Amino acid sequence: MQYMPVTSSMFLIAETREQPMHVGGLQLFIPREGQTAEELADEVQAAFTSDMAISEIFRRRPAQPFSLVGSVAWSVDDELDMAYHVRRIALPKPGRIRELFHYVSLNHSTLLDRSRPMWECHIIEGLADGRLALYTKVHHSLVDGVTAMRLLARTLSDDPDNRTCTAPWDDRLRRRKAAALDDPERAVVDPRTVSEVQRPGSGLLDGLRKQVGAAADIAGQVAGLVPAAGQVAWKAINDEDFVAPGTFAPRSMFDVPIGGARRFAADQWSVSRMKAVSEALDVTINDIVLAMCSSALRTYMIENDSLPEDPLIAMVPVSMHVGSDDDGNAVSAVMANLATDDPDPASRLRTLAASMRASKNIIRGLRPIQALALGAATLAPLAFMSIPGFVNFTPPQFNLIISNVPGPRDQMYWNGAQLDGCYPVSIATSGNALNITLTSAADQIGFGLIGARAQLPSLQRMLDYLEDGLVELEKVVAQATDQRS
Repeated sequence: MQYMPVTSSMFLIAETREQPMHVGGLQLFIPREGQTAEELADEVQAAFTSDMAISEIFRRRPAQPFSLVGSVAWSVDDELDMAYHVRRIALPKPGRIRELFHYVSLNHSTLLDRSRPMWECHIIEGLADGRLALYTKVHHSLVDGVTAMRLLARTLSDDPDNRTCTAPWDDRLRRRKAAALDDPERAVVDPRTVSEVQRPGSGLLDGLRKQVGAAADIAGQVAGLVPAAGQVAWKAINDEDFVAPGTFAPRSMFDVPIGGARRFAADQWSVSRMKAVSEALDVTINDIVLAMCSSALRTYMIENDSLPEDPLIAMVPVSMHVGSDDDGNAVSAVMANLATDDPDPASRLRTLAASMRASKNIIRGLRPIQALALGAATLAPLAFMSIPGFVNFTPPQFNLIISNVPGPRDQMYWNGAQLDGCYPVSIATSGNALNITLTSAADQIGFGLIGARAQLPSLQRMLDYLEDGLVELEKVVAQATDQRS
């Protein structure tokens, strides 16, 4: 058995029937010229179920018994039932996006089997527009959003003529990554030959030096936890824009106990369009994303007669991954004032941008372990959400989660099939009935909204409200341009 880090075990401990703790992704592909969606589905199924070495992360499951050892240790299966993990279905007619989202909603509502490695891949044909969809769900104890996007990116190519693309769990991809880190020139090696690569610096003395150095660095970071906590407290007192852990958010329609059923909605917007607004208003694209969400949330709550007098607070995950780290979970978190109480879009943007700037300044001043500790303090309420009565009787620290996961910057292909849409499918929890996660792919940012089905009626309307939020900001830019001229 392998030791399970606390960043992984917390997702197993927090899971209940009403609160599944898996993350997912939905990708849409345009078949290459002369190929049908059915033929592409045949090719994907053959590649995904072929005889291959499976990467260890896709062979892990909680050790038995689940209730005790399974929360602190992994077992690793030597063989997988690929017919169980890889599934192929056809949507019912008329095969609209609505039917696709309904299928994802239903399957994202069900728990993963802990007696098996906790992941599933669904190959979905039957879309009337001729595209093929892939929906994958993986337990959050195995991966976070950044790792999931890395696994996806490794299976794709920016070359439409490349025909060597394979499955995310193909261990040759992991070995190719390792080879690239040790020798960047070998990053282009065909994955079928990577098994022969030897990693340099593997001698005993070199390994001991690295371990001693790492231990000393960690000890120094741990020793700095108390001063770092003081730094955060000082920032909370002296910077009104900074939302510190322990700050209470207003009660809203999202801070309620939820059932296990989910509703999923998604759409995408042009990065170029957002970039034009961000540059004109001197903010980041992430600020524009948050402003779109703030506007959409405000409209949605007004429509449901539930807009609080005080602004909503969003928890925003911050990736702590570095280029050479392992796959898995490495995430901190900060909180952002969404200014949903402010009807003016320009003023609302200034408030939330200042809030995010203050939080980022704190993160930049912390060492990795200290930043993870700040994230743990921010995320702490999630560990108690499943306790009966906790959500009803405890003031919320944040109202929802908004996460932005970077994806590939180039146009990507799977064996010539063009990636035409990439949408995250994340986690809704008791006390946080809505989660908005985004990911970029080429010139598009895909918004994935997952919400508690019974508690959030007509969630799909928020897609229109997100568009309205971006249009609002474009009008602010136009007005500023007119005033200057």
